[in-house]
Amino acid sequence: MTEKNNHDFTIDAEGIDPNAVPSYTLNNGVRIPSIGLGTFGSDHVTAETVADAVIGAAEYGYRMFDCASVYCNEKEIGQALQVILNGGVPREELFITSKVWNNMHGNGQVIESCKQSLQDLQLDYLDLFLVHWPFPNSHPPGCSVDSLNPEAKPYIHQDYMQTWDQMQQLVTMGLVRSIGTSNMTIAKLELMLPDCSIKPAVNEMENHPHFQQPELFDYLIKHSIRPVGFCPLGSPGRPERDRTPDDSVDMEDPVIVQVAQAHGIHPAAVCLKWAVQRGLIVIPFSAKKRNFASNLACLTSDPLTDEEMGRIAGIDKKCRLVKGQVFRWREDQNWEDLWDEDGTIAN
Repeated sequence: MTEKNNHDFTIDAEGIDPNAVPSYTLNNGVRIPSIGLGTFGSDHVTAETVADAVIGAAEYGYRMFDCASVYCNEKEIGQALQVILNGGVPREELFITSKVWNNMHGNGQVIESCKQSLQDLQLDYLDLFLVHWPFPNSHPPGCSVDSLNPEAKPYIHQDYMQTWDQMQQLVTMGLVRSIGTSNMTIAKLELMLPDCSIKPAVNEMENHPHFQQPELFDYLIKHSIRPVGFCPLGSPGRPERDRTPDDSVDMEDPVIVQVAQAHGIHPAAVCLKWAVQRGLIVIPFSAKKRNFASNLACLTSDPLTDEEMGRIAGIDKKCRLVKGQVFRWREDQNWEDLWDEDGTIAN
């Protein structure tokens, strides 16, 4: 237990009413907040610090928490959730997401992974469960981006649908309310959607002003799949191994800075306003109370104008930050092969 976990849960008097935060209705009728707290500590934030952040964010008004087994902090977050629940927040007010990691795609493993996450999070059900990546290619935590798993393989549709069938079973079993995909492409979704009994409720994807993915975004909206954007601020805290010299910095873009100055807010708030007004769900991580406050408050008042939204739409640099190099399956590949950029699935 962390020091904060030993304290009573107290609603922050300066917090935001969770009912004032915009929300969406998913394609299965489930309501989901437009903002949640991401819980990936980016290799330099301890599990205990993340758990403390979950409690602090909930005290301020957050109700959605985006977790994953591979983040190696679900046990600590489970303790934090018990503090929140015992503090008087009803379970039905919370929206908890987890994800199955790449090494658990096999027969029976998806269900096993979900049950383990439920045990670690100390919950009876998940609100949303995602397939973290479409590849069953795993790697050790903290490995070099040049690492290559000798057992790695490309996207194989039949294999993925066997994984998805287990996701659908989880809904039938009552262990999850909604299921979704993550890091998918249009080409892969074109194969997947006709074969689904239960369509994905969301697709989690990298999205920020310098990487807007308009074609994928529009495709998802057309098919009633809600986009969830990770790295909504351009991921300034991402691990050093994921940084390249060509990466741009969204919050230093002159347009973002000018809009922030016009509204008297931080550039981060502009990025979040733009994303949610566009129709995204955002999941930024922070362990600081001032960021809990500004991230929630910016979505409840003073929206960006149509002109400002248009200006931000014009600064897309197609700058992908999470390239996924470690999921390659051949030495002679570039990371672009993972993303079907020419509309075809690489093999």
